[in-house]
Amino acid sequence: MADCFSCHKGEANLNRLHKQPRLAAQKITFSMQKKHIVGIIILVILTFSTLWCYRHFSGLQTPDPSNLPDSLDLVVVPPPPPPETLYGIEKDSFIIETGSIKYAQNLASLLSAYDVDYSIIHNLAIASKEIFDVRRIKTGNKYTVFSTKKDSIKTPEWFVYEIDPIEYLVMSLKGDTLVYRDKKEVITKRKTTTGIIESSLWNAISDNNLNPNLAFELSDIFAWTVDFFGIEKGDHFTVVYDEEYVDSVSIGIGEIHAAYFNHRKESYYAFRYEQDSIMSFFDEEGTSLRKAFLKAPLKFSRISSRFSNSRLHPVLKIRRPHHGIDYAAPTGTPVYALGDGRITHRAWDTKGGGNYIKIKHNSIYTTVYMHLSGFAKGIRKGILVTQGQLIGYVGKTGLATGPHLDFRVYKNGRPMNPLKMEAPPVEPIHEERLENYLQYIEPWKEKLDSLTAGYLQAKKEPTDSLKVVL
Repeated sequence: MADCFSCHKGEANLNRLHKQPRLAAQKITFSMQKKHIVGIIILVILTFSTLWCYRHFSGLQTPDPSNLPDSLDLVVVPPPPPPETLYGIEKDSFIIETGSIKYAQNLASLLSAYDVDYSIIHNLAIASKEIFDVRRIKTGNKYTVFSTKKDSIKTPEWFVYEIDPIEYLVMSLKGDTLVYRDKKEVITKRKTTTGIIESSLWNAISDNNLNPNLAFELSDIFAWTVDFFGIEKGDHFTVVYDEEYVDSVSIGIGEIHAAYFNHRKESYYAFRYEQDSIMSFFDEEGTSLRKAFLKAPLKFSRISSRFSNSRLHPVLKIRRPHHGIDYAAPTGTPVYALGDGRITHRAWDTKGGGNYIKIKHNSIYTTVYMHLSGFAKGIRKGILVTQGQLIGYVGKTGLATGPHLDFRVYKNGRPMNPLKMEAPPVEPIHEERLENYLQYIEPWKEKLDSLTAGYLQAKKEPTDSLKVVL
């Protein structure tokens, strides 16, 4: 029994001896782990301490995220430039040839000269009917042919025809009958012009290299208030308008926004304004510049003979009444209806008036236009015409020594001097809109007055007769 107890005690001592090295190893391992953790903590503290000291003592600041550049902006790669085009076609890919339509030249003869197959020309003519009738190609208009070249063989691929300064027609010459119509970009520039009349409005505009359409536009705007056949030296004008450009070339006058005309020391204003969905011109008080009758039935001519009860007839050489006004103008000059009305006569006057037209405007006024070289298209007895509508052309038919228009006015059946006829204006600005209208035109009027005053002041010194401010 004692031996057995001693045996168990020995085994226990042996087990304890075996466990002691393991416990010692665990203690050593735990001790090392604590040292590592403490070391890491100390390292972190030292790092943050170093950064804190560096920031506060060396001027280092934490950057504001809102001020940081976008990473996309760090490397800016500019996009490649767009390819240069002409009529929307890339120029670099083609040999480009331009020309102008010659007299009696048509699409077939033009494209045949570039070796385009006749079947392609025929199909293009058919395909373009709904877009543009190629039979209307005009002499002098510009065209362009785009061709490719391979092994010294030139092949036309595109044809472009300029219909007018803005629109153009594009045709594919590859046999696919692709045809379309497009427009060039129109650039609008705001301009102001001030000028003084020396002889006529037309001369003042043309002598100073301005767009001649400006003279037509001004004569239309002031047709009811200014007698352009009685223009006097010293009359002056100021205009604020848009001029349109295509390819840096002026193609015409756009909108006229405001205008001023001083005629025989009387001031006339015109402001463009929309009323009842109709754009028209009104003066500084809201009165329409448009009246029941035009001042004259044609533009830019001179009075060669006035209203008289006894005039020596230039052909018959006898004295007799001349109850009209003779406007001398070249043959073919357009003649316009003085006002709305119905044509009661379109015939030949056997008493020397030649081709003539008579228009009954209302129960009071009738106008007559004589010595016409011809009648405008569609003009016939019984039709209604509107104010300013083209009705005929100046000529010298009947008893006439030269081309002129004999214009007559009858009031209640009796002849009257056309230059003394006063026509009432059409509807003015509506009363409920008058305040808005006056506010709208105020800056325009100030601009016109400022430009006019500055120009007249400058005219006291030696200057040209016309000044253009861009």
